[in-house]
Amino acid sequence: MKFRTAPADAAPGISGTARVDRRIRTLVPRLQRGDIAVLDALDLDRASAQRLVDAEVAAVVNAAPFVSGRYPTQGPGVLLDAGIPLVEQIGPAGFAAVPDGRRLRVHEGVLHLGDEREVHGRVLDRATLDEQLEQARGGLASQLDSFTHNSIEFLRREQELLLHGTGAPRLGTRVRGRPVVVVAPGPDHRDELRGIRRYVREQDPVLVGVDAAADALLEAGHRPDVVVVSSPLLKGDDAPLSPKALRAATDVVVVVDRGAGRTPMDHLERLGVRPLRFETAAATEDAALMLAALGEASLIVGVGMHASLDDFLDRQRGALASTFLTRLRVGAQLVDARAVPALYAGGLRTWHVWFVLLAGVVAVLAAVAVTPAGQQWYDDLAPHLSDLIDRVEGLF
Repeated sequence: MKFRTAPADAAPGISGTARVDRRIRTLVPRLQRGDIAVLDALDLDRASAQRLVDAEVAAVVNAAPFVSGRYPTQGPGVLLDAGIPLVEQIGPAGFAAVPDGRRLRVHEGVLHLGDEREVHGRVLDRATLDEQLEQARGGLASQLDSFTHNSIEFLRREQELLLHGTGAPRLGTRVRGRPVVVVAPGPDHRDELRGIRRYVREQDPVLVGVDAAADALLEAGHRPDVVVVSSPLLKGDDAPLSPKALRAATDVVVVVDRGAGRTPMDHLERLGVRPLRFETAAATEDAALMLAALGEASLIVGVGMHASLDDFLDRQRGALASTFLTRLRVGAQLVDARAVPALYAGGLRTWHVWFVLLAGVVAVLAAVAVTPAGQQWYDDLAPHLSDLIDRVEGLF
């Protein structure tokens, strides 16, 4: 960290209130539009980046590198695509020097703290990020080795849930035999939801909103039947999930870590919501998939889920094993929302039936018209048809 005197005659760059926290899950609920998020997140994953985008932050400052080189993390790209400036590697001392809740100005990788103090970092632009991601692809093998260990540990802790459903709450919403659409907060979840609008309208599935994605269901004109939310997002009145979404749902499931004490439910109780507690180490979207599978859904459509290998690896370390083993548990029931428009032709509509009947009548009349009997019928009906046409024209 370097300190020097800043020019007093100019104030370029981006200004906002600094919100400082090492843990993104506790930082996001405190963010407001225009804030500058200051965090310490090595290899920022896509889901966390999307939460920062949804919070409409003005800039993101990272004490650590956004890309360490272990694997091609997708979080920084999400932020840059949203037009959010990135500053990285301000270091532990720089992180400690930024006061939470104070005014902060960021310009060309320099954090202006006031009182002529500055903290220096490095701007991460698109060209630099692309170069780092290309180099990081060589680190995938070591990540897979680490993933194997984490998967074994997760299976040991969650085997009763994965194998027998032990510990999962019982939903009031009827799931058995019905299709379920699980909407998770991803970079394209709103577009994917629009892409399956016809499927939702015709099949009337159970709609499950995960965290802030429950609001996306409301925005699309749908009412969430189930909302699954992680407990840190419920802290404070500025939680990134609207009370309207919570009140609209038949079931609100709060995911808490195993062994956690009393979950802060004051926010829900003030809204008149009686939540269901789901104690598991699984990520929130994986808990939602598990609820659908344990409820014996006929089909599960995942919106905003992680599909490709890069998406799969771009998870927080603990969530990687959760995602993998949950996908194994759900199995062939799960379909990606992006595939639904290609697979689903839609239900039979009334106008389809009338069109087929009309085509059949026209075909029969055409066949009859070429026969001698058909010609005779036409000659007999022609004067009557001409008189009918004249009367109709006279009315207008």
